[in-house]
Amino acid sequence: MCTATTYKTKDFYFGRTLDYEFSYFEEVTVTPRNYPIITRNAEKLTNHYAMIGMAFVQDIPLYYDAVNEKGLCMAGLNFVGNAFYNDVKPDKTNVAQFEFIPYILGKCATVDEALKLLENINLTNVPYSDKLPVAQLHWIIADKTKAITVEAVKEGLKIYDNPAGVLTNNPPFDEQMFNLNNYMGLSPRQPENMFSDKLQLKAYSRGMGALGLPGDLSSQSRFVRVAFTKLNSVSGDSEEQSVNQFFHILGSVEQQRGCCIVGESEYEITIYTSCCNADKGLYYYTTYENHAITAVDMHGENLDGDKLARYPLDRREKINYVNK
Repeated sequence: MCTATTYKTKDFYFGRTLDYEFSYFEEVTVTPRNYPIITRNAEKLTNHYAMIGMAFVQDIPLYYDAVNEKGLCMAGLNFVGNAFYNDVKPDKTNVAQFEFIPYILGKCATVDEALKLLENINLTNVPYSDKLPVAQLHWIIADKTKAITVEAVKEGLKIYDNPAGVLTNNPPFDEQMFNLNNYMGLSPRQPENMFSDKLQLKAYSRGMGALGLPGDLSSQSRFVRVAFTKLNSVSGDSEEQSVNQFFHILGSVEQQRGCCIVGESEYEITIYTSCCNADKGLYYYTTYENHAITAVDMHGENLDGDKLARYPLDRREKINYVNK
């Protein structure tokens, strides 16, 4: 499935893994301010904030994750079995699931502005097309000051503060956060003997303070693992150090081909990992096939234009042969 996280050093960073068994040939896509965002039932956005992110481009960019020029970030992750969208409601701002990310990022500069907009939004069950049915998702929205999780369920649109700055998949977000209580004894420091003062117990290996940190690939375990890794992470604040550390954080939940079988000769893998400097509009990524970090600068494009800028993913592994 997928994992998203935030990270802050001198600048603010946001990114995710996309874990799935096949790719839609997604591309890093820049949507400039004057590219028309045409929605099915809400208003047409003819002038809006520019954004950069990963998208499957059809007639419009179907964003998986993105950040806008103001530093507001958003990603959609699978939420199968729990996501529920409504029919169009005449008294609401009706936004289809597939246009939710560009709609929010096109109109909002901060999480607080997004929260205000969400008060009247109805996420609809309108599919993009017959070949692209409605995806069951929930979302993380973040800026440098805070993060929230948005879940459309049968009970309505639920919005949670997200102090961990982390999102995976099922179960619902409030259960994921409650589950962290089971791991409050974990520590990056070596443990002390709390078992009994009658036994002379001692640590026999480094890293035993994190004994019990789950290592499987389930979404609940990935939530715990990336939260622990991120919240205990130490990094320098240069761009290179920050980006390097961000990819190491999400590397803690990377999925390798063969470890998660989802069908005959089908395996869930980490198709790509992204890291965006939300302050500078720099979008970095790696792919399963290519561990080298590739970067696209949103501000290298004409942000006052009306045409998409599209960059196919570089999937060629780059090996540095030093003695050939």
